[in-house]
Amino acid sequence: MRVPIESKFGGVLELRSPRPERFVAIIYYSGTSLDPSEQYILARMTSVREAASTGKGRILANFRELPAPSRALVSEIIAEMKAVGIGGVYRLGNTSEPICQITVGLNRVGLVFLGGLNPIAAVAEAGISVENTSESGLIDFQNW
Repeated sequence: MRVPIESKFGGVLELRSPRPERFVAIIYYSGTSLDPSEQYILARMTSVREAASTGKGRILANFRELPAPSRALVSEIIAEMKAVGIGGVYRLGNTSEPICQITVGLNRVGLVFLGGLNPIAAVAEAGISVENTSESGLIDFQNW
């Protein structure tokens, strides 16, 4: 079974012991052709190393929405992933309920998960020069 998930934005998520509290910066995917995570790393807006050691800090995260009827299935999939050591989903909301201070659409559920560039952000925070280039390109629809 497939779940139609709508990618909304990439942002900087504030953690407080180690609960995800709120997004302090967001860039909607619909409004940019740039990778939001790359921009946050360049702007030095993260504190991934601090978050990893103390549970408090600012990390890269992504926000998605999915149809409310698929929440139970997604919850099961998240549990199966955790059981085999794959984490990264920080929060799965409830129907039409704000999540990390972000409004969620009617009959939709919010999903917050770790950004893939958090290790790169930690490297940059350590003063090591990094350069990241987002993948982009076209895929022939017939091959999908």
